[in-house]
This record gives sequence, C-alpha cells and structure tokens, in this order.
Amino acid sequence: MSEPTVGRFCRSLGYAHFKELKEDLRDGIGDKPWLAGERLREFRERSHKGDALARSLDLEIAALLRIYEIAKTPEWERAVKRLATVPQLFVAGFQTERGMAQYFATQMQYLRPGVQLADIAGGNFSEILLAPQKSTALVLFEARRYSRLTFLLAQEAHQAGIPITLITDAFCDWGRDLANEMFVVPTELGMFWDSTAHMASLGNLLINGVFNELDASVEERMNRVAALHGKFIGFTGD
Repeated sequence: MSEPTVGRFCRSLGYAHFKELKEDLRDGIGDKPWLAGERLREFRERSHKGDALARSLDLEIAALLRIYEIAKTPEWERAVKRLATVPQLFVAGFQTERGMAQYFATQMQYLRPGVQLADIAGGNFSEILLAPQKSTALVLFEARRYSRLTFLLAQEAHQAGIPITLITDAFCDWGRDLANEMFVVPTELGMFWDSTAHMASLGNLLINGVFNELDASVEERMNRVAALHGKFIGFTGD
C-alpha cells in the first residue's frame, strides 16, 4: 500500500500522520501483557462496580468458541497428522509460556515416543536444528512480551526446513512468515493481564487430535507410561 494511501486513511481517522496513529496504538495496546495507565485504572473502577467479571466471562466463552473453530480448519488437520507421525517432536516455550510447553510435551509423551521439551540449558538447540531432514517438527508456545529465544529458534528452524506449529496471540507479527501453522488464540479477556489460558485449551485439543489419529496401540503405551509413573513416582492411594 502506498504512503499517500496510508496517510489519507490516518487523516480520515483524525490523525495527522501514520506516526501519530502508531503512538496512539502503542499507548492503548503497548507491548506489555497487562493493562497499563488509564486502562488499568478504568479496569479497577469497573471491577469495584461488579461488571468486569461479567464482561470477562463473555470474552472467555467467545475465545473458547474460537478455539473449537480453529480445530475444524485444514491447517489443524495438517498439524495433527504431523504431530502424530513425525519421528521427533520438540516443544518449546519460554518466559511465562514455559509451563504450557512442558505440560503439552509431558502429555504427548503418554501418546507417542520421540517427544521432548526443548533443552535451553545446552544453549544452541542443536538437538533440534541438526536433526536429519524431515525427521523433526517443532511446536512453539508464545505470547506478549515475546521472547527473543522463541523468535531466533523459529528463524533457525524455518531456515533448516523444520515445520513449525506456532500457538500464539493476535499480536505476533512474525509468526506468519516462519510457521507452517499459526494458531491465534484470543488473550484479551478484559483482565489486567492477558490470559493465555486458552493456549492450554488449544494444546489439549491438539493432544486429543493426535490421540484420535493414532491406532489402538496408543492405549497400551498410555498404560505402560502410567505404570512407570506409578513405579517410580507413585500415585495417591497406591
């Protein structure tokens, strides 16, 4: 789009130029995953009046509906088939998303072999990036404020021809260029902090899809993994 067209659009919205629009958006949305300044004060006032939770509930329900809509897309079907069949599956998430990545990887290990949480301690991700061609896939969890590690890992994996499934929010501006599938999860639910809870919900749907994709032998593996957990860690009531 040409600069004059962008300029005319900005002026039609009441801005002097594109820079002024960007500054206004930065103040209103910002790069932090929580409400700031006037928005935070407004949230507190609404909370005291009792209407903030009702609004958040509406947004939560709409976000959950969106997750289930994503699970009906061709991109979803393609991702599920890959996650069920690729020899090595790596999962990564850093900062506040590391817990979701670990949960997803641990649950997937019940269903199939070759699933591993990315090793940040090694400092180079060679186990992912130097794997044989077509033997590896990568699942990334990411949300504001975005980790430099996630971006660099995605860049290197993309260059190495490793397929990437990215689970992120609506503000990620690099995912479409690097990921084979980018599943956008609503995170603005009217709370003071962006909620990534539905990323976990989407992860659970992916796990369910992989379960359905695998044959009946998956039950035998699940039982054996559970037995090993019981042997080494134990469960309440054993």
